[in-house]
Amino acid sequence: MATDLRLSIEGMHCEACVRRVTNALAGVKGVRVDSVKLGSAKVEFEPGTATPEEIAGAVDRIGFKVQIEH
Repeated sequence: MATDLRLSIEGMHCEACVRRVTNALAGVKGVRVDSVKLGSAKVEFEPGTATPEEIAGAVDRIGFKVQIEH
């Protein structure tokens, strides 16, 4: 069963940033991107396949500061 995850993302300034974050999230196995907008993202993920930390790490690796919202 998929689980929702919301991320708060600092450093996004334009639509190119939105595309970069969307592509990074989509590249994580078990993740389905619901929405990405300036400053935040919402995804669904399969807990047996990906963890919130792995998902946040994919965005962190491309240069944005990420916080998992609880």
